[in-house]
Amino acid sequence: EAAELGKGSFKYAWVLDKLKAERERGITIDIALWKFETPKYYVTVIDAPGHRDFIKNMITGTSQADCAILIIAAGTGEFEAGISKDGQTREHALLAYTLGVRQLIVAINKMDTAKWAQARYEEIIKETSNFIKKVGYNPKTVAFVPSP
Repeated sequence: EAAELGKGSFKYAWVLDKLKAERERGITIDIALWKFETPKYYVTVIDAPGHRDFIKNMITGTSQADCAILIIAAGTGEFEAGISKDGQTREHALLAYTLGVRQLIVAINKMDTAKWAQARYEEIIKETSNFIKKVGYNPKTVAFVPSP
């Protein structure tokens, strides 16, 4: 369905983005919940917006979390914008920590646009680690995961 509407690159977000405006704009606007269980755990995934216009909704979702997955774009310019002084990456990491979320996973997405370059991946890990350490996270306990 996402591909049919020219939003094939949003296929994973499409699963949780239900509002018409979310699907048309390709951004998450409101939080969405997805529940599942494993033999040991009940898990609720809370998809929260990353766009600065919907920060109130991000706070609502993040305040309910035990663990946050911080999505960082590896694309040239995208990572730099997010990690800049007024960037969303910085704001989201700081808000998550302030809201009491002590477990953090960093997913570095769009690695395919960086041609899966190891140097780019390591650069992002280094810069992100330096920042999250200042926020209060221990980078040694944070999992960094590359994704397309």
